[in-house]
Amino acid sequence: MLADLLAHDGVVETCELRSQFGFLALHGGSLERGTAEVARRAATAAGASLYTVEQPEDLQWHVPSHLCDPTAAPNLRGFLEHVDVVISIHGYGREGYWTRLLLGGANRDLAARTAGCLRDALDGFEVVDDIDVIPRELRGLHAANPVNLSRGGGVQVELPPRVRGFGPRGEPEYVDALVAGLVAVTQ
Repeated sequence: MLADLLAHDGVVETCELRSQFGFLALHGGSLERGTAEVARRAATAAGASLYTVEQPEDLQWHVPSHLCDPTAAPNLRGFLEHVDVVISIHGYGREGYWTRLLLGGANRDLAARTAGCLRDALDGFEVVDDIDVIPRELRGLHAANPVNLSRGGGVQVELPPRVRGFGPRGEPEYVDALVAGLVAVTQ
């Protein structure tokens, strides 16, 4: 499915290999707005590696993360072979969760470190890293999910619209603080 999406007109795949720390955004562009931009800004500021898939305005094709097979996407495979750990940036919207950042993924030590950095950086948001509190479908624990396929695994960060700079109360300073918190994780 990922190969089909990547072949679709207007879809942009980006892979930049730098350090062994990686930022990933599989649902960027029109699907989960702001996720690729957050990943790109954090990776650039940290000198980290980056992999993004961005969809054009006329497309919103959700390929579930666990179906993003690296064997079908050579750049994704190369990214995952290059990095030791990954922070995968996702967007979500759910009633009652407008100010909650959810930290899933299999690397629970990195999730705890990420949670601390994001709590220090962001006022007015709740950072949830207790995997049992995160809704099952947002946990990012599937073994085939790319966030879990690097040598050290990773953290799936689910972001509500506001902290991505969207929605009636989305502000650029939230995005700036979020990026600063993500960069702090890499230090």
